[in-house]
Amino acid sequence: MFGKKKGLKEGDHIFSSKPDGNYRNFIFGTVTGVHESKVGVNGLIVNPVGLKNKVEQGKAGTRSTEILQNPTPENCIHSLIYRIEHENFTDILDLNSDRLVQIPPKVYGILDGWVRESLPELLNNVLSLPSGSEKEQAKRVLKQRMDTLYDKNLKRNLYSICRSLKILN
Repeated sequence: MFGKKKGLKEGDHIFSSKPDGNYRNFIFGTVTGVHESKVGVNGLIVNPVGLKNKVEQGKAGTRSTEILQNPTPENCIHSLIYRIEHENFTDILDLNSDRLVQIPPKVYGILDGWVRESLPELLNNVLSLPSGSEKEQAKRVLKQRMDTLYDKNLKRNLYSICRSLKILN
């Protein structure tokens, strides 16, 4: 039994992706059932349209293209800085054809909170506005949202991203 990988079970959190043209949308959710190679998943599918637009306009580097072509739980947060579209995802994934990565509950909580708290929209507002009163107002709104977050991991992650983007004074 040593070295045998533990299989997915109901209640586990996963990360996956689905093709969307030249890029991939990513999925994160909770396993609702497992039968042989089929895994039921209930969660969110995210289309990082803002980052896709940046790449298509030539305003993003090779790292951004890599994130869009091969999203992982570690790098997808970079696509959540720009505008996204998301919807509920309830479907069956196949372990033989879909790449599923089990993620810790904390990572799931951060991704889920990031999307459900509309943080991409708030960050995109700050990043896309020209300097001036509108941008300062967008920063205040983002800061207020940050201060009201209950999840300490999400809050810590958001502060880290904002510091690296130099959008907090």
